[in-house]
Amino acid sequence: MEDCEPPLFAFGIIADVQYADIDDGLNFKQTRKRYYRNSLKLLQKAIDSWNVENVKPNFILQLGDIVDGFNKKYDASQRALDTVLREFNHSPAVHHVWGNHEFYNFTRGALLSSVLNSKSNQQRSSDNDDFYAYHFSPAPNFRFVVLDAYDLSIIGREESSDKYQQSLKLLKDHNSNEDLNHPPVFSGLEQRFVKFNGGFSQDQLQWLDHVLSKADEMQEKVTVASHLPVHPLSTDPICLAWNYSEVLSLLQAHRSVICFIAGHDHDGGYHRDDSGIHHLTLEGVIETPPQSNAFGTVYVYEERMVLKGNGRMADRVLPYPRSLAEQCSI
Repeated sequence: MEDCEPPLFAFGIIADVQYADIDDGLNFKQTRKRYYRNSLKLLQKAIDSWNVENVKPNFILQLGDIVDGFNKKYDASQRALDTVLREFNHSPAVHHVWGNHEFYNFTRGALLSSVLNSKSNQQRSSDNDDFYAYHFSPAPNFRFVVLDAYDLSIIGREESSDKYQQSLKLLKDHNSNEDLNHPPVFSGLEQRFVKFNGGFSQDQLQWLDHVLSKADEMQEKVTVASHLPVHPLSTDPICLAWNYSEVLSLLQAHRSVICFIAGHDHDGGYHRDDSGIHHLTLEGVIETPPQSNAFGTVYVYEERMVLKGNGRMADRVLPYPRSLAEQCSI
């Protein structure tokens, strides 16, 4: 997958490192191996690779679950986070997305005051501190939006808060299990109503609509990042955001959106929807064997993005919708 023309810029992508200084274990279903210590070594290899590329990434999108929830059990949350963040000291700038394991380890208040709050470094963040969302432009005519997929959640909210109560009601309306981490007995998309998922409040969706409307006016090309996927054909249903359909309708209503990147589903996934939006779900580092890896570099051109994957992550060419490609050439 070689391009003769130089890219306008490049960025790295990685998801679900879930580092913990503990022995290997199994996933929630006891069906897949997780390599807790080795995930740090794979992150190190990814950063080493980014640092020697001919076109070095301008920034890294870290799609969430940077440390594993087991750290909380051993009172090692901050120590594990510090260990991982030391590796990123040797990388380009990092934009951190928040996933469920961030909230297993830290309160929302602690995250807002930590290095994982990339929003604090941005001029164009949401004015509402009740959710973690911001956007930035790494190059003319391109914009990236980071969303808070646990804005509605029962793992990231105080029990006394309105959003916790709203989230708990939503879950129990769809999931009658005593353990809400077990999906409803119904098959299909209802499986998404589990405790380890979350959703987007109406305030956040209104904010996103405003950002995308401005991007439409400016003829920008927008990539949106979230820990949770929002298209059923890009992931296992058990990993979907609760109100994925609202987000999907909003994205498809704006011609500026070219790509939605997510983590959470460690098997990864891909789908291009009817609007031409690419839905890219990244393979998780935590379930990647030591001899492989799971990271990529995306090279951005006038009419397409090109993903060069490593290990489990496949190469992909991601052309823009025709209308946006035509705008680029004007």
